[in-house]
Amino acid sequence: MARVFSVSDSITVGVSPDRVYDAVSRPSDMGRWSPENLGTPEPSSNEPAVLGTSFIGLNRRGRLRWTTRCTVTAADPGRRFAFRVHAIGLGHPRLRGAIATWEYRFEPVGAGTRVTEIWTDDRRAWPTPVANAFDRIATAGSTFAQFQARNIAITLHNLKEELESEGTS
Repeated sequence: MARVFSVSDSITVGVSPDRVYDAVSRPSDMGRWSPENLGTPEPSSNEPAVLGTSFIGLNRRGRLRWTTRCTVTAADPGRRFAFRVHAIGLGHPRLRGAIATWEYRFEPVGAGTRVTEIWTDDRRAWPTPVANAFDRIATAGSTFAQFQARNIAITLHNLKEELESEGTS
């Protein structure tokens, strides 16, 4: 089976690109929307993360918990936010290497915003059979591309629900 290195999905949210960017660019808040990411151990800042910011991500899949070290690679308010994951570990992110890149793009659409979330598998040095075998063990039967496509859809749905409900409350 050919390896898929990137998946994405989009959703239209009924708030401005700046409002969506402000939410997504605070890594400590991502746990509110993601089915796997729990945010960061640092409390939420009132300011979005800026280019070059490094942060620890807390993650959970079933009973397994792990941490990642990430660095913000794009911080263009109202347009684009991205970070790369470059270390991973159970207690501390000690194992270094290219792991993944997450990107969020924001486009004005009418009175709202089309939010596109993109996951890119940065494990290019891994042979495909090894990556596919590891992925199926780590995800209980699917590739990371399949698994992340599902996670992205859930995250975008949850983000939309929260941001639109804030506008009506």
